[in-house]
Amino acid sequence: MARRQWSIAGQLFALQAVVVTLLVLAGAGGAVWLARSDARQAAEDEVLAVAQTVAGSPDVHAALTAADPTAVLQPYAESTRMATGTDFVVVMAPNRTRYSHPNPALIGQPFIGDIGPALAGEPFTTTNVGTLGESVRAVVPVYDDEHRIVGLVSVGITTQAINRKLLAQVPVLLAAAAPALALAATGSWLLSRRLRRQTHGLGPRQMTRMYEYYDAVLHSVREGLLVLTRDRRVALVNDEGRRLLGLTEDTAVTDRPVAGIDLPPAVAELLDSGRDAHDEPILAGDRVLVANQRATRFEGTVLGTVLTLRDQTELRNLASELDSVRALTEALQAQTHESANRLHTVLTLVELGRTDEAVRLATRDLALAQQLTDRVVGAVTEPALAALLLGKSAQAGERGVDLLIEPDCRLDGSPLPTTDLLTVVGNLVDNALEAVAGTPPPRRVRVFVGTADDEIVVRVGDTGPGLAPDRVEDAFRRGWSTKSAGRGLGLALVGQVVHRHGGTSDVARTAEGETVFTVRLPVGAEGG
Repeated sequence: MARRQWSIAGQLFALQAVVVTLLVLAGAGGAVWLARSDARQAAEDEVLAVAQTVAGSPDVHAALTAADPTAVLQPYAESTRMATGTDFVVVMAPNRTRYSHPNPALIGQPFIGDIGPALAGEPFTTTNVGTLGESVRAVVPVYDDEHRIVGLVSVGITTQAINRKLLAQVPVLLAAAAPALALAATGSWLLSRRLRRQTHGLGPRQMTRMYEYYDAVLHSVREGLLVLTRDRRVALVNDEGRRLLGLTEDTAVTDRPVAGIDLPPAVAELLDSGRDAHDEPILAGDRVLVANQRATRFEGTVLGTVLTLRDQTELRNLASELDSVRALTEALQAQTHESANRLHTVLTLVELGRTDEAVRLATRDLALAQQLTDRVVGAVTEPALAALLLGKSAQAGERGVDLLIEPDCRLDGSPLPTTDLLTVVGNLVDNALEAVAGTPPPRRVRVFVGTADDEIVVRVGDTGPGLAPDRVEDAFRRGWSTKSAGRGLGLALVGQVVHRHGGTSDVARTAEGETVFTVRLPVGAEGG
């Protein structure tokens, strides 16, 4: 069975419990040490005061000069000892001979311990081992009327007695330490409980593994990821997200509000709204992105918003080229069916002997088709663009629209990428065909592609209703559309190409009632 790993909260609680216990024990030990030191100092002060009092007593002075000092000093010393709570009061001669002692058998024997400083006239305290064991004692000289030392007084308290007094204070110290320990333990438990709730009971190895895996995954996926908190602040943006949104590595975005970050307008609007989005195409600089956004929840609580982005720019360009090829193919198929019908008609006229009418019918349609092909191919040497214009011409014919290639249209090669040129021409023509759809005749679209003043000029006019002046900028820059939701990227894509090559675009209304879209792209410009 696998070993159960301790959670981070459990480990923290155990560590805090050990540390707090050690701190409390250390504090209690320090308090005991201080109390012991204070008790010893108090004992030294007490024995010194008692010894000085006894040494200054007139009865002691008189007894020391009497014939039998012990007879007076022993009762006096014992009464003093009992009154002061000391362990011994010894009065002695300068030669150490005891005149009093708690043990009468020791009277007359020499005093054990240092008396040198007292014989020199200096009262002092010391710790020595005597007949009663180790004790804290004071030795004080006794002077006669002529200030001669006639005796010594030693008063002591045994170390054992001091320790007994100290032990009596231990319950007080424990009573003070126990609440502190209980309070610290309670605080540690509450903190560990909160941490366990925030980490969901995970252990350090699990947290490390989760962070390493999640960080590796989030920064290696091909989708851009941007996570917001509930208060609309950026919690995370991965490497692909930075690339798609044009954010450099030096740009600080984490823990900043969305409004304070320089994001593309469409992305900022989507993030600010907080609404759900599913495969919604948006524009970010010169990129077409597909956005998915939804709120994130955990146990019913909204944590924030997650936005994922996929780059569809290259796919859009390929789709544009594919649409051109498909349009050309459909046009060729339609022409094939139409040619077959005309061929049967011509053969039937020949069989009926009406040869002149058959020749006129065949040469008229052939001349018109060949005239259009010759004009386009002769004017535009870029094969893909020529194919696009032929396909759009056939597509326009099927819709009942006259697509006219202006006579002065001329483009000998293109210094610009073919995909960009197809994007501009194809989307402008598509927009014009959409504009004239459903309008009363005549429905006409004019196309011009050429060079002028070191610029490639693309001009497409139509007889549709046109755009209001206040909608022109929106149409090019923000993907605005009068069509159904999810469409309207055509002119926005044109605007991207114009911006990337440093060109210009404008919309004008002619006196004849045509709406003319004009795009100018510098020949020497490099794609951004």
